[in-house]
Amino acid sequence: MTKSITRSIDACASHYGENANEMREYLLNGEKNALAMNNRGPIEFDEYGDLAQNIKSQYQEYGFYIFENVIDKKELAEIEIELAQLKKTFPLEPYGKTTADGKPALGADNQAPNLIWSKSLGDPLGGTAIANGRHQVKLFEPEAADDLPAFSPFVLLGSLQFSESCLRTYAHPQLLKVAEAINGKDFAPFHECLFIKDPGVGAAVSWHQDGDTHWENENFDQDIHGFNFMAQVFGSTAVNGVWVLPKSHKIGRVDIKKMVAEAGSERLIGMVPLICNPGDVVICNRQLLHGSFANSGFEPRVTINFGFHKRSSVLGVMGSGMHCEAKVYDESLIEQRSKVLGYAIDARKQHFPDETPYQYQPFVEANKTFDWDEQAKQEIKDYNLLDLSI
Repeated sequence: MTKSITRSIDACASHYGENANEMREYLLNGEKNALAMNNRGPIEFDEYGDLAQNIKSQYQEYGFYIFENVIDKKELAEIEIELAQLKKTFPLEPYGKTTADGKPALGADNQAPNLIWSKSLGDPLGGTAIANGRHQVKLFEPEAADDLPAFSPFVLLGSLQFSESCLRTYAHPQLLKVAEAINGKDFAPFHECLFIKDPGVGAAVSWHQDGDTHWENENFDQDIHGFNFMAQVFGSTAVNGVWVLPKSHKIGRVDIKKMVAEAGSERLIGMVPLICNPGDVVICNRQLLHGSFANSGFEPRVTINFGFHKRSSVLGVMGSGMHCEAKVYDESLIEQRSKVLGYAIDARKQHFPDETPYQYQPFVEANKTFDWDEQAKQEIKDYNLLDLSI
């Protein structure tokens, strides 16, 4: 452990008052247990081009796997530069329409929701009816320092329309091959966002499971609600990162209030943090119990989040209404929502011409091609109104 991370753990724990020692021990033990697990390493494929069996097995066993060094340094640098520029387009105040220099802010004329704010170090979802009430308890909300903003950006929804570097990451060929291996060649898109956890202000995300629609499905299995990729721009620590309960993706919907009562606090038993370096990408089953504490440490976390479903999980299914208006997902809607993937593949192909692009089977079968150009940029505006939320 570096001195910087130790300092962040101490700073985080100090916010918990009489529970400071317990919180520090929880963070340290969680990190130790996470690093002792065997579910991390580079993306590997077998001689037939399928995802290596040991990776599949460990993902199926634990519900998550950390792919190391997926995004190379050059691509990471481009992402960092663009994200810094993107932040300059954020509104001056929560849900404002203009930037600090008076220009129209990001998403000012969008219909779909985009930049979500939170009270600094708050837990805006915990214990509320938001997202169909899946965040059953509220996590501890530390007090932010007086010299820091009272509110801070939390999540950027529909992020691919605002960031070409994130759009290109969305089409990373190795990650899409992983999606194919888990959800089949006709896998369907889901939802994309940026999670922003700036040091000293980044909000908590209360313990929850992402799945909403299929818990009582007679064909329920551990993959029915899909997965998310979490690409780490700056890395992820026990202080600023997501914590998960290994193997909880197999057991159905859990009673989080009961788990808190049994633990005697919000420090749930058995949770481990996702410890990542810059460029690592986590694949995380959406049924896995997970969440994150407020970032009262010193390291930033920005996660490029994007997920995929099995087509059978969304086709003909009434959506949950969580990320967009509830509707039945038919072939036409899935096809329309998939266009962003087509544009992303071409955007990456243009930017990385020496890389072999991913071939998405539904496009191949339909003989469809996509051109990433100015017209395409206009076409994907508000694309997240069509998110396939289950």
